Amino acid sequence: MAPLNVTTIRTSSDGAWQGDNPLNYAFPLLIIQTILVLLISRFLAFLIKPLRQPKVIAEILGGILLGPSALGRNKEFLHLFFPSWSTPILESVASVGLLFFLFLVGLELDLTTIRQNGRNAFKIALAGITLPFLFGAGVSLFLKKAVYAEKNVGYGQFLLFIGVSLSITAFPVLARILADLKLLTTEVGQTAMAAAAFNDVAAWILLALAVALAGNGPGHDANQSSLISIWVLISGIAFVAFMLIVVSPIMNWVGRQCSSENDVGDEVYVCLTLAGVMLSGFLTDLIGIHAIFGAFVFGLTIPKGGVFAVRLMTKIQDFVSGLLLPLYFASSGLKTDVAKIRGAEAWGLLVLVISTACAGKILGTFVMAMMCMIPVRESLALGVLMNTKGLVELIVLNIGREKKVLNDEVFAILVLMALVTTLMTTPTVLAIYKPLRSVTTQTRRQLERKSANGEKPEDEFRILACIHGPESVPSLINVIELMRNTKISRLKLYIMHLVELTDRSSSIVMVQKARKNGVPFINKVRRGMSNNQIVTAFETYKQQGRAIIRHSTAISSLSSMNEDIFHVAEDKRVTMIILSFHKQWRGGDGAEAMDSVLPSWREVNRKVLQNAPCSVAVLVDRGFSYESKTVGDSTASMPKRVCIAFVGGPDDRKSLELGGRMAEQATFKLTLVRFIDNDNGLSSSEINYEGEKEPDDVALEGFKRKLNESVEYQEKMMSNIKQELLTIGQSRDYDLVLVGKGRFPSNMEAKIADNQAENVELGPIGNILASSHYCILSSVLVIQCQHNAEGNETNVSKTVSDKIIHARNIAEGSRV
Repeated sequence: MAPLNVTTIRTSSDGAWQGDNPLNYAFPLLIIQTILVLLISRFLAFLIKPLRQPKVIAEILGGILLGPSALGRNKEFLHLFFPSWSTPILESVASVGLLFFLFLVGLELDLTTIRQNGRNAFKIALAGITLPFLFGAGVSLFLKKAVYAEKNVGYGQFLLFIGVSLSITAFPVLARILADLKLLTTEVGQTAMAAAAFNDVAAWILLALAVALAGNGPGHDANQSSLISIWVLISGIAFVAFMLIVVSPIMNWVGRQCSSENDVGDEVYVCLTLAGVMLSGFLTDLIGIHAIFGAFVFGLTIPKGGVFAVRLMTKIQDFVSGLLLPLYFASSGLKTDVAKIRGAEAWGLLVLVISTACAGKILGTFVMAMMCMIPVRESLALGVLMNTKGLVELIVLNIGREKKVLNDEVFAILVLMALVTTLMTTPTVLAIYKPLRSVTTQTRRQLERKSANGEKPEDEFRILACIHGPESVPSLINVIELMRNTKISRLKLYIMHLVELTDRSSSIVMVQKARKNGVPFINKVRRGMSNNQIVTAFETYKQQGRAIIRHSTAISSLSSMNEDIFHVAEDKRVTMIILSFHKQWRGGDGAEAMDSVLPSWREVNRKVLQNAPCSVAVLVDRGFSYESKTVGDSTASMPKRVCIAFVGGPDDRKSLELGGRMAEQATFKLTLVRFIDNDNGLSSSEINYEGEKEPDDVALEGFKRKLNESVEYQEKMMSNIKQELLTIGQSRDYDLVLVGKGRFPSNMEAKIADNQAENVELGPIGNILASSHYCILSSVLVIQCQHNAEGNETNVSKTVSDKIIHARNIAEGSRV
């Protein structure tokens, strides 16, 4: 094959049928390079996922693997897929992704939040920058003398790049690690994020200074370079001042113009903002500072936490982080040649650099945290967390190599240092500090004994209400109001806002918003109800003197969200967890009335039902307060008709206990429907499984003795239970139906079970009433009482006498 003439590279080929090799043309080769990078980085991310490492580790490793350190050692592979003429094209496309990623980083940093986080975070950040920077100044002497070839590079330029690379903390990577470790909303996590934000701003200032001083690298007149550096610094300061003083108010005005309803008009603002990112990058490149600095500063001017910021992230994040950013790691990996680290002395310098970076960062942060009266374990964990490196580290190193301040050997040493320090963060923090404990069998049994004996901590009925969207808030308030009975016990309500943590940057903005306002932040604004209205609804309910309310936020991946719920349930010793069903009512009838919110929330509910340390209630909301005008006004919007469907067993007795709490409400009518056996249906032996019939009878007798005229008692035949349940749900006689989840023997469950097992996690009765196939109109509250961690069908650890005592306690609690 004739050698390729790189001066005549065309964009696209004429095709293989014309005899063209697509890999000799720019665009087809870029497609193959992108596919190769994505496949390798995603495969490595899959391999390291069980190790709880951030995705950036896989992307850095993928870049190194493609480079001359591994696959690139094969010259045929390198010349085929990554020829030298394609490097500028690959780097240009990767730089576009980098430009917009740094815009997102600036968008994540809220300067007002940084100012509000107090002196401790600032002190910790300052110590975490100063000490490693000083250590870097010392180690740079050894590096420059031992392995550096360019004798005419100024020591000041070299020191700045080494110091910045050792002192930097990767803010986005740290947020991901904190979230995976369940530390994001803890005091340690908030302090680490605040200190990392300070650190990030300082690192960018130092990097701009380093780039300005580096100029065009070695070989230029020193006096001329100094004068140019001064002009670059002055121009950079003027650019930042212009952006914060002039551009920031304009972007605040743009943010106020955007709303969740005006999608078409907002597209204009989004497009102009994207153009502004490119223009800002061009201006800083024109000044002599890297283009990414302009994109980062422009990101700082965008108003945080509003609809506009979320919409920008939605438009940019997936394409940039998923497609373009891995190309930047690949281009960095193509420059990283581990083989350049030759001999014992060079590898000793690698160990020295890693040790110096860890010692400076961890020691500086630890000592300052201890001086701020933070406990030893938390201080040590903070030091390890602040030692996290990542993409920003690679940016610093690539700019240093581009400016010829760093040679190939120093570049490879510092890339490996960034990789090792980030790799060690998660396992080290897990070994030092992990506040979330698992739900133990002993804790379950302690809570179970308290529940069985009718004990409530401090004579309080404690409810943990988990919310992942605003739609169910009015109905949830009304359900809680039904359960409020001050004559039995005081109500204490814990509101837990569940926010899914994804790979999107908006999750980090949520954390900052939650920390800034002291109340949780919900990403999506649905049906005109914002997060402020949600908080207002509960605060209004609180101000009416109806309950003590505490807010908290769980920001986690859905696969482990149940751990956060269990932790709060144990820590606050709650009596019951209330969950929203994974489908929501949207105002129609029948099957069309159910609108899926997010199917993955169903798995969260299933895990909570399976392993909860206390009783659980799942609210299937079909407009429990649909005609309500004022959220939180329980008097105006309280439904009047509630039905308890009683079959038998511990879950149904728990629903009866809740009915006893409701029985004193004067504003609604309670109907108790008991299903009894007959000759044609279930036999008495089937009903009396595991000795459940006797405690059922005791609980019902005690309940009926204390009925008042507002409670109606009915009996229905068990043989026709499915049709009777459908009649209850399809009629407009009841606004809310209480049912037990039910853990029945297999032969009994087979007779109750529905042929269309749509919601098996709710039990056979809950499955029928929550189905979208039967035109059910009533809202449903499915109750599951506390059960053993082993997950048996029935609580075999209790004796029949224990159940009778528990039933009597329920009857006493139902006094009206």
